[in-house]
Amino acid sequence: MKRPVVTVVGSFAVGMTLCTQRMPVFGETLVGSRFDMGPGGKGSNQAVAAARLGAESHFVGMIGSDRLGEIARILYKEEGVNAEHLVETATTSTGVGFIIVNPQGKNGIILDMGANKLIDRRLVTKAQSTIARSDVVLSVLEIPVEAAAETMALGRKHGVRTILNPAPASPLPDDMLGDIDLIVPNETELRILMGLAPDDGVPTRELARELKEKYGITVIVTLGEAGMILVDANGISEFESMPVGVVDTTGAGDAFTAALAVALAEGKNLTDAIQFAGCNGALACTKYGVIPSLASRAEVDRLFAIRPRSI
Repeated sequence: MKRPVVTVVGSFAVGMTLCTQRMPVFGETLVGSRFDMGPGGKGSNQAVAAARLGAESHFVGMIGSDRLGEIARILYKEEGVNAEHLVETATTSTGVGFIIVNPQGKNGIILDMGANKLIDRRLVTKAQSTIARSDVVLSVLEIPVEAAAETMALGRKHGVRTILNPAPASPLPDDMLGDIDLIVPNETELRILMGLAPDDGVPTRELARELKEKYGITVIVTLGEAGMILVDANGISEFESMPVGVVDTTGAGDAFTAALAVALAEGKNLTDAIQFAGCNGALACTKYGVIPSLASRAEVDRLFAIRPRSI
């Protein structure tokens, strides 16, 4: 089998994580535990996850000329991610995120995207030759929308399958949505994409169908432990999640999206690709941290062999 080529245009940030019993209120100091600092950013996480699953993985992004930026270069060398299109700037700092995790594994995150905010169409265009020879190109919204839009446009131009993970979510221009083959929001992100409040009561299935019908996009909505919903030309399908012991959900969405890209790049059908991605997302919940939790190909293949079937 030809090694699949996946290019990710996205964000890098250093994550700093603490466990606490609950979220603090303003003016309050809580004692935490298990401090951890390591590489993160949705785009970077997805590039590393794709490499661990056996893809030829390319990352297009930006870091600051600082010590936190050095963490990115070390990571990509260790993980076998091609960082030819990683740009360094002295204008601002490398992105950083502060993550609080409660005993149930739920998390809250505050981000300063730093250098990621400087990623623009020109930087993406410089990676056009790499995008053109990819099987799948994907992007996220931790970078400016114009950069994610250019990624989708270049993928469409060269006949490369385009995937957008719209996180953090924001309403998107119609012309950008027209260049996306497959979009992967969670329930909250789907509502924001549709111009609604994050907790709007319109059923998720109805919103996903509306998004599919309006723009012709294949929609996969991730529902956490409740599984996944697919809306495509064949209608609506539901998929169960893989039951696992949850330790930390941080990075599970990135693991899912990366595995979906790799599976499709390998030629799996969409049903198998979603189930494969669900296995990778589940495994990412079983360990603390993001990069340490991203599974190997062998681990995912074992879980995929006993996967639950679509409903």
